[in-house]
Amino acid sequence: MRQRILSITLMILFLSCWCWLPDCHAAGKVIAAIMSSDQPRYREAHQAFIKSLAALGYTSANVEIILQVPNPDPLSWSNTIRKFNAYRPDLIVAYGAPAAFVAMRESDGIPVVSVDIFVSDGPHRGMCGVSSRVPLVTLIKTLKDSREHIKPYRRVGVVYNSRENGSQRQLEEIRKIAPQYDMVVAEANVGSSAALESALPSLLEHSDVIFATESGIVSRQFSKIVARARARNIPVLSTMPGAAERGALISLEIHPEEQGHLAADIVTRILEGARQSHLSLISPRRIELLINMRAAQDLGINLPFTVLSNATRVIK
Repeated sequence: MRQRILSITLMILFLSCWCWLPDCHAAGKVIAAIMSSDQPRYREAHQAFIKSLAALGYTSANVEIILQVPNPDPLSWSNTIRKFNAYRPDLIVAYGAPAAFVAMRESDGIPVVSVDIFVSDGPHRGMCGVSSRVPLVTLIKTLKDSREHIKPYRRVGVVYNSRENGSQRQLEEIRKIAPQYDMVVAEANVGSSAALESALPSLLEHSDVIFATESGIVSRQFSKIVARARARNIPVLSTMPGAAERGALISLEIHPEEQGHLAADIVTRILEGARQSHLSLISPRRIELLINMRAAQDLGINLPFTVLSNATRVIK
């Protein structure tokens, strides 16, 4: 009898303590995260994501976060998602369009929240998360305005990787925009450092300006692209966060931290019962047009006041 009373007492104490645990509704939740490639933008977004989750009450005490950064190729992305399927997390967070599209296609009924993905304009059925899409026409128009009274740029060389959805989408958008400004497009499809090394001389030979897409390989080789272009007096444009600081003449950049904060809000809603099909892909709220005056001086470009006044920030 005494032993039974003791057992009941211990059970009551256990239940009392359990009910007072902070955010017990999230106990045992598992979030699996995958990065399309090991880029600083994804690392910054992920850190902001973790910090925002903690502020919302989802900490390491009640949520396990598994992060995988596979090789940047379709097979590796696919294998990682299959491993997630076997582990059965509560949801998957995918950084970058390449991994996000694979996760959407291959996740076995597990909700997917996409982060920092450049997608085409328009609705995206079944996809929720945070887009990194910026208006590329702003880049081209700013470039045109910078040469308004002198010989205009006619040829834009695009460095991209066809295996990465976001990079491919940016190429397609530049193809549509270029004719509006009497420009033609030259292309270099690079899937490796060796491919970039081989394609870059020809691309520079046939370009007046280079547009560097948000490919993983382009990000890793960005400093080389800028240096080679500058040696030929060719400016570089990009949408990659940090591109202007790394030598691009003009960049249109989202904020990785904001991507992580917005993703945390969406993930929290799913953890609390919202269905992925009831959520949508939201646009970035902070977009900066950056002008690099140091690059302009090195290239011998005198930027008019109208261009500088439209910039969010001028790097001197």
